[in-house]
Amino acid sequence: MPKLPSIKPMYDLYVVTDEKLSRGLTHAEIARRAVAGGANVIQLRDKDKSSRELYAIACEIREICRDRARFFVNDRLDIALAAGADGVHLGQDDLPIEAARRLAPQDFLIGISVGNADEAVAAESAGADYVAVSPVFSTPSKTDAGAGHGVAAIREIRAAVTCPVIGIGGINADNAAELIDAGLDGVAVISAVVSAPDVTAAAQNLSAIVQDAKGRRA
Repeated sequence: MPKLPSIKPMYDLYVVTDEKLSRGLTHAEIARRAVAGGANVIQLRDKDKSSRELYAIACEIREICRDRARFFVNDRLDIALAAGADGVHLGQDDLPIEAARRLAPQDFLIGISVGNADEAVAAESAGADYVAVSPVFSTPSKTDAGAGHGVAAIREIRAAVTCPVIGIGGINADNAAELIDAGLDGVAVISAVVSAPDVTAAAQNLSAIVQDAKGRRA
């Protein structure tokens, strides 16, 4: 599947779906509303559903995102490939990037969570298309993510790699601009959009904040 050069900038607002935090919305409806609000990346993240269920959801989100946003699947390379997603997001304990590259089409995108500059450099060297500082701040949305790495880690990682750097964990409308100023190419959020009373409006607000901060930086 080709990359989408017409969707720019690539990682401004990256929304991770979570039905447990969504006030009753499904993964697909979260994606639909977030994309309507300007999210240019959607990640399907669900640790509980069966492979068959995830595949069906991924196919639905793929259609929602088509020609409008990039679509990633968390952890599950098999689901991402089967559903025609644009990419997969991996953790440090998931399938190695090199192995994922051997299985994926040439233009398939691979992102990976990192906690320090050494992990970021290793990821970029292995072929990661972006790295995600995770978590930037401690957050109840990802209880398995550990303590936040803070703004200093963003600066260190940004200085160490040339690939896009995004952040996730405790990011919201109050701190997104500061994190873009520190070097992020985009922000990934869960509850700041997914748990909002109006998902579309929350996405619009965050997208505008990120774009404004990046405009000042340029």
